[in-house]
Amino acid sequence: MPTIFQARRVLTLEEVGRLVGAQVYLGKDLSVPVTEYGASDLMSDVLALSKPGMLLLTGLASPQVIRTAVISDLCGVVLVRGKRPGKEILKLAAEANMPVLGTELTMFEAAGVLYSAICTDICTDK
Repeated sequence: MPTIFQARRVLTLEEVGRLVGAQVYLGKDLSVPVTEYGASDLMSDVLALSKPGMLLLTGLASPQVIRTAVISDLCGVVLVRGKRPGKEILKLAAEANMPVLGTELTMFEAAGVLYSAICTDICTDK
């Protein structure tokens, strides 16, 4: 019976952006490594379940996203479904040095692309 091992690759914010075809709205240093990923439009779930350094994929384009990302010590935010950050979002993100990217992909598509990029299944016969 084959045994499956899952190897995880660490991506940078720059690589994530390239993979999901993202526009960078804010972020000077995109060399930050991303070791955790989360996808949610419910900021209460992000507050309850996120880990420091996590990258958030969300379709919610509101100041609460940035406030939640700062409180949760996230490494950045990717707005999905073509959402654009408003001036207030960008102002809060700049003050907190929180990178903000945006992609036309749906949350499901973006999560799938990133999952495929970081996880490699290796099957061995035992």
